[in-house]
Amino acid sequence: MPRAATTSDSFNAVAEPRRRAILDYLATRERPVGDIVLALGLAQPSVSKHLRVLRDVGLVEVRRGGRQAFYRTNAEAITNGPVDSNAIGATSSRASKSAPNTSRRKPRNPRGGNHDRSRSIHR
Repeated sequence: MPRAATTSDSFNAVAEPRRRAILDYLATRERPVGDIVLALGLAQPSVSKHLRVLRDVGLVEVRRGGRQAFYRTNAEAITNGPVDSNAIGATSSRASKSAPNTSRRKPRNPRGGNHDRSRSIHR
C-alpha cells in the first residue's frame, strides 16, 4: 500500500524532522518566517514550503501583519489530535473516537504473535 501524501494527514506532515523542529520553535509563541529561518538555519523557501504543509494539515495557523506573515501552532489541532479534512462540519472530533469498533478482525492471541499456537507441534 503506498504511503499517503505528505499533505493528506498530520502524521505524515510531522514525519519530516524539519517540520517537527518548526513546530517546536513555534510552540512558545507566534513568529515571523524570518525568525524561523534564522533560528533553524534553513533557507527561506524551504521554511515556507514546510510551513505550507503544516498549515494545510491544520497544525499551524498564519496571521498577516502588513507584509509579514506570522505563524503559530494550532493548539486545538495538536491537543485534540490530527485534523481530518473530511470531518469538517462534524459535531465533535471525539465523537468518532468513541464509536464502537465494528471491524471483523480475528481476536488477538493472548500469548502474543500472529499465528495459532494451539495447532503447533511441540517436540
